[in-house]
Amino acid sequence: MSSSKLVTMANQIALAFQAQGEERALPQIRAHVEKFWDPRMREGLRVHLSQGGDGLDPLALRALAD
Repeated sequence: MSSSKLVTMANQIALAFQAQGEERALPQIRAHVEKFWDPRMREGLRVHLSQGGDGLDPLALRALAD
């Protein structure tokens, strides 16, 4: 899956949890990706993050950065 598609999906997840506030949203975004994304998708996102995470919503970036 392309990194642009993964970024779009991660940003959609962040948007869905944004209203709960950062403290609650960050672990829920992380948990959602771990639970519902297959290992190839998670690896693609890790690679994208290691290259700077361009295009990721700031909330998604904070939630998913190691």
